[in-house]
Amino acid sequence: MVNLPQFDTLKEHKLQELLNHPAVQAGLAPFLAALIAAELFQRIKLSGLAVIAGFAATVYLASDFSIVPLTATRKIILLGSISATLGILLGLIRLSLFTWLLPVLGGAAAVWTAQRVLQQQEPQIVLLWGAGCAAYVAALVWGMDMLENQSPRAAAAATALGIGTGGAALVGASALLGQFGLALGSAAAAHLLIQMTTNRTLPAGRMFTLPLAMIAGLTGCIAVLSARTPWYALAILACIPIVARLAPLRAQSVRIQSLLLTLLTFACAGGAVYLTWRVAGDVPF
Repeated sequence: MVNLPQFDTLKEHKLQELLNHPAVQAGLAPFLAALIAAELFQRIKLSGLAVIAGFAATVYLASDFSIVPLTATRKIILLGSISATLGILLGLIRLSLFTWLLPVLGGAAAVWTAQRVLQQQEPQIVLLWGAGCAAYVAALVWGMDMLENQSPRAAAAATALGIGTGGAALVGASALLGQFGLALGSAAAAHLLIQMTTNRTLPAGRMFTLPLAMIAGLTGCIAVLSARTPWYALAILACIPIVARLAPLRAQSVRIQSLLLTLLTFACAGGAVYLTWRVAGDVPF
């Protein structure tokens, strides 16, 4: 009985060490959170919340939900939460107007997120980088929105986009941004895994595609502006939703479709990480 408190303290210490491990924070935790969320909410067609559930798990372990001071990374967290809520509401409102309005809002969000970094640059650089960030996020929001009703394509693209963004940011010397991206990829992988194992689709919708595109896009932009991720890596990542949408799929099972889409989209993700490695070198931490 005398040693029991020490034993409990030791267990708590080991548990804390485990939860502080980057692989748990950016891989295992978001995967499990997304897996549970997708399974719990699929009966009410809200399994698309798996992405934001997984991302929230990583934010809880690796950062916090405070918005003061409102840094670029906290803006990403805030906008990710808002976009998930907006995605749920837009699932109830079917207007073609949102197909074009959402990319515009995504571009504006990119400029606002990068505002503090852009203010430190020359005016001509501000215009170029600001327009580039806005175009990139708008392209991702538009591309993923085209996949909202095609769950295997959306899940494969989301997994590749998250892993590619996180891998490029990590190699480009930004640990937290890398965790953000990898968390998205891990969460989307849980959604994809359920479809592959059950051989049936899960609802995705804008509650899945909008926060995924917003967080991945903003993360990629800040990784370029504040780390060593090259801008052309984002150009390759922007192709992922397009590849997922245009990939020819015959009347095959969901399992085979998901596998083929994963191979195609991960080729783009791997290319982005490789180009970043060529510029930045090995992971510096």
